[in-house]
Amino acid sequence: MKVATAAYNLDWLDSWAQYEDKLDRWVSNAARQGAELLVFPEYGAMELSTLDGVEVAGDLERSIHAVSDRMEDVRNLHQRLAQEYKAYILGASAPVVDGPGRPVNRAAFYAPDGKQDHQDKQIMTRFERESWDIAPGGPLKLFDTALGKIGVLICYDSEFPLLGRALSEADLVLVPSCTEALSGYWRVRIGAMSRSLESQCVTVMSSLVGANEWSEAVDMNTGTGGVFGPPDKGFPATGVLAEGTLNQPGWTYAEVDMSAIASVRSDGHVLNRTHWDEQSPRVDSVTISAL
Repeated sequence: MKVATAAYNLDWLDSWAQYEDKLDRWVSNAARQGAELLVFPEYGAMELSTLDGVEVAGDLERSIHAVSDRMEDVRNLHQRLAQEYKAYILGASAPVVDGPGRPVNRAAFYAPDGKQDHQDKQIMTRFERESWDIAPGGPLKLFDTALGKIGVLICYDSEFPLLGRALSEADLVLVPSCTEALSGYWRVRIGAMSRSLESQCVTVMSSLVGANEWSEAVDMNTGTGGVFGPPDKGFPATGVLAEGTLNQPGWTYAEVDMSAIASVRSDGHVLNRTHWDEQSPRVDSVTISAL
């Protein structure tokens, strides 16, 4: 199958129709290239705060709630696009108020048959904890689809191996990201590639890109799209199936051979996924005297 992963730039929006047109363009462009799975990045929905004006978009707390208030319309739009273009779509994540507590960071997953579910971020970055006050959400999920089993690790979550291990049955792990600096992009990319190595699966990383002076939340973003596999039989020696151009908006495409995933898991040069349980948690403390 063909995967499309986004390096997605935010726009200032003067009307909901502008947003509809933008999303339709992005999805139709990927569908015309034959993509069956489309992956948008973390916090890509923050551009919706501009629909409430400069003061709201520029205020961290007000922008969070402005975006959350529009998520029902966002769901309806993505469901229509997934059905129209016959594609699975991981929508850009958004801060979502779901109950009496603080907002969670949620990415919705849409199927071509109109069904949808979501994945919440598990572990918050310092900025999300200390400035946004975003809360951890519901548990990790494994989506069983016609394309294969798919999991989602939102940005920082990809840097934690036990979260990756919880999704070890996934054929593909989607990693939507939002990183301010090049170092942040590489932390998430290294995490995505590490999860691919450990679980012998394919990881698909999307990125928010570009500068947005109107926002306190997503004012500067660095990254690109990338698709990674284990550096083993049936995959590139580098583990890189595809990567975009840094900070250039657009789709990055990759052909993913699902049989290669099954093959490397059963008969790879190494069997990381199978040998996970052989790790010993014990560490002995040894003192070596100076000569």
